[in-house]
Amino acid sequence: MHSRERLAWLRLARTENIGPVTFASLIARFGTAEAALQAVPGLAARGGKREFVLPPESEIAAEFAALEKIGGRFLFSGEPDFPPGLAALDPPPPVIAVLGHAHLIGKEMVAIVGARNASALGRRLAWMLSRELGEAGLGIASGMARGIDAGAHEAALETGTVAVVAGGLDIVYPPENQALYDALRERGALVSEMRLGEAPQARHFPRRNRLISGLSRGVVVVVEAAERSGSLITAQFALEQGREIFAVPGSPLDSRAHGCNRLLREGATLTEAQPMYWRRCGRSWAPDSRNRKMLHPRLRPAIGRRKPARFGHRWKKRWVPPRWRWTS
Repeated sequence: MHSRERLAWLRLARTENIGPVTFASLIARFGTAEAALQAVPGLAARGGKREFVLPPESEIAAEFAALEKIGGRFLFSGEPDFPPGLAALDPPPPVIAVLGHAHLIGKEMVAIVGARNASALGRRLAWMLSRELGEAGLGIASGMARGIDAGAHEAALETGTVAVVAGGLDIVYPPENQALYDALRERGALVSEMRLGEAPQARHFPRRNRLISGLSRGVVVVVEAAERSGSLITAQFALEQGREIFAVPGSPLDSRAHGCNRLLREGATLTEAQPMYWRRCGRSWAPDSRNRKMLHPRLRPAIGRRKPARFGHRWKKRWVPPRWRWTS
């Protein structure tokens, strides 16, 4: 994509009332962002919007310069280096800004999300899962929120982690995560759809959550989530995108576990702190014959079976869980 088209692409993406769906429709209809920009004012007028104004080119050029100044870059959905997971979304984000080590967003990743007001045990479990998955060669995607997200990022700084933020890349939110933000700039990566200087607003968080689940290539892990929480929105996006949901169970007396327990009732995979399970799974996430196509080519599950087990003086059937084994 040449420089003029990149400028037009960002200008169209920054135009008011043009979101990912409308953007994709315009590109499909007109072929290029430059052609779409020329047609948009006429389309808006026919739609009854008389005071339609495109962002000035000088403003877009200034955004390019400001992002480059802090060490970031833009990735456009029409270019080959755009993350495959995000490019496969329907529709994909038109453009994302990346700060830090941009190559990390092309890594095989698992998303870990959860409550902001996390318990000490929940944060510890998120840290353990993130560390184990990182040591297995997987990256960690999360939202840089306090609680579970922060714990997941901190554990994966050495192995690769990506934070998707709801505001501009130059805005630290929440402010108490300033140290984590600095560490992610140096050793991880930060991603955003928003323009620089834009403070996070409530309407931005669903867009952020869609990117978190999109960066994951197969699994989203939910560790503590209340009903109607942002983590459940991420889980919903993950289901729509064909990802598998893992959830950590919790006490029914703890409101932070209600969302995870509901996901488990609805079919999510129960997750526990079992390091050997995560290591042996590698890139495989479902020890079930129904999901065999999702497995790594060298992994095959020995399907669960029933065998008799003696309880007291009576023989009953008990379920024997699947066992993983390597095959050539």
